[in-house]
Amino acid sequence: MTEVFAASVAKGDEAVIELDALVIGAGVSGLYQLYKLRELGMKVRAYDAASGVGGTWYWNRYPGARFDSQVEVYQYWFSEELYRSWKPTERFPGQPETEQWLNFVADKLNLKKDIQFNTKIASAVFNEKTQRWLVTTDKGEKIDTQFIIACTGMLSAPLTNRFPGQATFKGQIHHTGRWPKEGVDLKGKRVAVIGIGATGIQVIQTIASQVESLKVFVRTPQYVIPMQNPKYSVDEWNKFSDNFQALKERVRNTFAGFDYDFDSPPWAEITTEQRRAVLERHWAGGSLSLWVGSTPELFFNPEVNEEVSEFVREKMRARLRNDPKLCDLLIPKASDYGFGTHRVPLENRYLEVYLQPNVEAVDCRKTPIECIVPEGVKTSDGKVHEVDVIIMAVGFDASTGALTRIDIRGRGGRSLKNEWDEEVRTAMGLQIHGYPNLFTTGTPLSPSAALCNMTTCLQQMVDWISDCIQYSRKNGKKVIEATKEFQDDWVKHHDEVANATLVVKTDSWYMGSNVNGKPRRLLSYAGGVNTYRKQCDELAEKGYMGFEMQ
Repeated sequence: MTEVFAASVAKGDEAVIELDALVIGAGVSGLYQLYKLRELGMKVRAYDAASGVGGTWYWNRYPGARFDSQVEVYQYWFSEELYRSWKPTERFPGQPETEQWLNFVADKLNLKKDIQFNTKIASAVFNEKTQRWLVTTDKGEKIDTQFIIACTGMLSAPLTNRFPGQATFKGQIHHTGRWPKEGVDLKGKRVAVIGIGATGIQVIQTIASQVESLKVFVRTPQYVIPMQNPKYSVDEWNKFSDNFQALKERVRNTFAGFDYDFDSPPWAEITTEQRRAVLERHWAGGSLSLWVGSTPELFFNPEVNEEVSEFVREKMRARLRNDPKLCDLLIPKASDYGFGTHRVPLENRYLEVYLQPNVEAVDCRKTPIECIVPEGVKTSDGKVHEVDVIIMAVGFDASTGALTRIDIRGRGGRSLKNEWDEEVRTAMGLQIHGYPNLFTTGTPLSPSAALCNMTTCLQQMVDWISDCIQYSRKNGKKVIEATKEFQDDWVKHHDEVANATLVVKTDSWYMGSNVNGKPRRLLSYAGGVNTYRKQCDELAEKGYMGFEMQ
């Protein structure tokens, strides 16, 4: 038993564990949050449903899972020694290496002793008399805690039950976000992949050469960028390490938290040839810089967006050998949506997969999936696509789902799920009015909900939350709550920024439109990581204005 559990006290007939703070999740933000609060001398423990650390990088172990942020910036920035100690092998590491890295971090900082694995948080109820939270786990354990910090992840609530009849399928069916730890043998199997978002693309390009046949069920075509993923030697990593302080400062001051930022002159001020050169340069870079490092006008100006979109379409058509059927099915049209208004995947010869004789693309716009039957997937034309394995790359209840799947009750018994079912509102993604002492990361209306290099944004939020808690403790305050007025002002500002972009015109998980009945609002703050950080810093400098302390 650790010191934390030695603090259990009897309340009624059951033991209740008493904490200063409880962290939900042991991924990138949860590990750092646990470290920060422990450094403040707080009695803190983290809980995670997984059997180990990693969060996203624990659960998403499907074939081909890997970064789309360069490893030199997908890092912790609080310790240069930690940065130097880990030696990545490539620019965009795969899931196994990333999981190893997060275990390395947890072991280096001796964090695992304060993490309880294989445990889900079932409910959290705020007690207005004690001004503390009573948390219950799926094992029936009770925890009395002053603070809850939800580090539950942006894409951690998979949409597993998507089609009628899934339980009748006689083969194997797996969601990419809950891929079995022991793996799945796909060699020589007839496989269906449902969904071609970023995850589906990684799966498809990885397994196509292994399976007997592959049926890809395509609904929404994607603009894609070929990934350039060179190997990194130890000497190359040491060069990044020598540039640690500059990289740290750089990612904090760019639009999306990367080491690149919009670098094009105003589009109208450069020639057609110069524009093409900008696009070619970013395309050749093989990262997300074409999206969040070329011109910001692609997010606001329909004409600029169409020019960039057509550039990408041209590249994609050439790779598909201008096959009319494949181009029609796999390349977005201007009438669908524009480049960058939807998640942009990086890929490795994904399009070429469809030229293989063992691969068939099924057009779900013409013949939607009707149900799953024992033999496979049945489409609306009555055809049954017989397969041995179904891989569900159908996405998540993004940003909100991980919290609404916990029964969270704030002041007056108000339910966070019920409130967010009506309208998604937060105070900068840091707190929700009506839920005192509950802090959140990776949640709606902050950049970390989608439009950010996640390690940059999550660490910034953890730092702010930790400093806020430290400030309250130094000033003898026990309760911190975002005011209604502040939250209302932030929601208004968020919407004004969002509505100036083309992103809100596109149906995607960014807008919550992949979940039936989910209120429509851009989940991520679109004002930029640098702008958001400065706004957070200003609030802190003004005594955490907008966050009432008692």
